[in-house]
Amino acid sequence: MRPIWAGTIGFGLVNIPVKLFSATQESNLDLDMLDKKDLSNIRFMRVNEKTGKEVPWANIVKGYMLNNKYVVLEDKDFEAASAIKTKVIEISDFVKEAEIKSIYYETPYYIAPEKSGVRAYALLKAALMQTGKVGIATFVMRNKEHLAILKATNEVMILNRLRFSEEIREVKELELPADAAVKPAELKMAISLINQLSGDFNVTTYKDTYTEELLKLIKAKAKGSKPSATSLKVVHSKAKDLMAQLKESLTKSKKAS
Repeated sequence: MRPIWAGTIGFGLVNIPVKLFSATQESNLDLDMLDKKDLSNIRFMRVNEKTGKEVPWANIVKGYMLNNKYVVLEDKDFEAASAIKTKVIEISDFVKEAEIKSIYYETPYYIAPEKSGVRAYALLKAALMQTGKVGIATFVMRNKEHLAILKATNEVMILNRLRFSEEIREVKELELPADAAVKPAELKMAISLINQLSGDFNVTTYKDTYTEELLKLIKAKAKGSKPSATSLKVVHSKAKDLMAQLKESLTKSKKAS
């Protein structure tokens, strides 16, 4: 596994040399974009909008429009903006993980120590596990500042990128209806259904079945088969009230178990 970032964890006056590794991978199929006429691959080009000619990567720079004029930025400019943040995962606070809403979570990374940081890494990991806390940190990767939490597990420490508050849209932007009245009997039945379907979470029991079915279809088409399209019809029964639907759900759940 190749690291995607290298730097240090700033923990008080302690600096722990570490490397970041992507903790996730895509499970979807790698589909190519093709020309319908002859199935040739579609290639995207970086084109100068004035000349219409392709521009090689070596000649591409980044710029910011200021007062109708571009200010060109180089790699050293990004580091000069904050040399510390580009090299350090700076822990500023420690909080209980339960205080962080799931909507803020974005991308997880594994953190592995460099040889010179093994002891300090182990110390921080043990301290986090014993206190049950996670560290709130900021760092810069790919020229963008990120907010993150640093969490310890038995095997490894995980850095999970978080969204900043300004990246979360306000609920008031939605046109939500007023809360409907909840009948006690219906609530009791709904809780019974939840309890009946409750259990310990094990992520390995959940599979990407859509990708599996799509791959089966692809293999069938490769052999000359023409799979028939299936249609899904969602039927809302007007004859049954909410209570009857809950009772039927409980019955089906018992049969399935």
